Amino acid sequence: MHQPTKNPATAFKRVWWIGALALATTAVAIEVPKDLEARVDAFVRAGMEQRKIPGVAAAVVMGGEVLLAKGYGQANVEHAVPVDRATIFQSGSLGKQFTAALMMLLVEEGKVGLGDSLTQHFPAAPETWRAITVRHLLTHTSGIPDYDVAVNVDLRHDYTDDELTKLAFGLKLEFPPGARWNYSNTGYVLLGILMNRVTGKFYGDLLRDRICRPAGMKTMRIINEADIVPHRAAGYRLVGGALKNQEWVAPLLNTTADGAMYFSLDDLIAWDRAWRERRLLKAESWAQMLTPVRLNSGRSYPYGFGISLEDKDGQRIERHAGAWQGFRTSRTRYVGDDFSVLVLANLANADTERLADGIAAIVNPALAVPAHTPLAEQPTELAARLRRLLTEAAAGTLSPAELTYVRADFFSTTAKQFAKMLSPLGPPGAAVVHAKREMGDDTVYEFDVAYAKKTMGVRLGVAADNMISVFQLRPNGG
Repeated sequence: MHQPTKNPATAFKRVWWIGALALATTAVAIEVPKDLEARVDAFVRAGMEQRKIPGVAAAVVMGGEVLLAKGYGQANVEHAVPVDRATIFQSGSLGKQFTAALMMLLVEEGKVGLGDSLTQHFPAAPETWRAITVRHLLTHTSGIPDYDVAVNVDLRHDYTDDELTKLAFGLKLEFPPGARWNYSNTGYVLLGILMNRVTGKFYGDLLRDRICRPAGMKTMRIINEADIVPHRAAGYRLVGGALKNQEWVAPLLNTTADGAMYFSLDDLIAWDRAWRERRLLKAESWAQMLTPVRLNSGRSYPYGFGISLEDKDGQRIERHAGAWQGFRTSRTRYVGDDFSVLVLANLANADTERLADGIAAIVNPALAVPAHTPLAEQPTELAARLRRLLTEAAAGTLSPAELTYVRADFFSTTAKQFAKMLSPLGPPGAAVVHAKREMGDDTVYEFDVAYAKKTMGVRLGVAADNMISVFQLRPNGG
């Protein structure tokens, strides 16, 4: 799903930065600062002021115990309602991990197999889908593009399951199943429809009965704007620097399994404990969820079932973020240190992952994001190629032939944003790599590119065939 705005490219329910996984890490005791709350308060409030975020709920949970859980700012600006632990936010794609857990329950019961072909559950699917499995949907390796970027989805239309399924059937696969990783909300929408087909029950009812209640998530539910929902926050967006209400989305389109949920900070704390204690699922199911997907080439990509998997200085990190309808969310678990940071915000323009990273660094200074240090070996040819790409991006002349694997909406939306952002900056100067990692069959570089008046952070992915697979910008080298 997209953020419902006139510029939908800015609002996938997705994560920007993801890395590799170490399967096991021994918890190490860390000394929590005595002034943790005061320092977190100051950091969060400064971030809210910088980004003009109306409200935030944040928690730090260590060893299953809550060290901090509180609200900041306003849940509803018009009525001056403050945020607290019970405030209800929308999940965005953070909800995909609940969908994945629910699917694994059905797998344990033999109702679905991870290796099931989609044509087994969707007989009318195109022949090209025969090789797509349930596992491919869970890991974003199906090749099915996002329905909300590949076609002109009307966010004001109440699509039925049959309509969404037919829409998905008409999409052209971006790559053979299992060949690559590319985030697909369509895949998770199909998982929800598939659950209904094998159980005869609405996905949301299954989620409530099989995941939410057993985990102790007392107020989590599927989005329903018609119901009276106590403590429900309003979602906001910035338009020309001014705060505006979230845009309206058709009710049925707000019930799909790709992340259309309500929850509070207390709900997310309960889920984090269930996750830590490996409740609800069998050990082998948890292991499946938390193992990086293996591509057809034999190389792994750092994503499990609805969860990104990172490695920082040998510590395993499990995280996911979400963005939808004026809300941003983030849940990050540092397995080695045995603590989690949870951040919810009611602004589409918020950066909850950056807030989470800053809070984590207060808990354990070793987790602070290091200053960018140039790598000893600089890819000079690639740097020159990047400067050319940035020049073409500013002029609006990027070639689709070179950016073979970028997302389906890149040239219709993102490329136009790039032109608007880059054209006033003048020609790009030095392009310096400060990080490099292998992600599946791609090599992903993080550059700092100097312009006359600012530095631009650029994330550039190069596929095995030398085509560009990732092209992302972040101002100020962030």
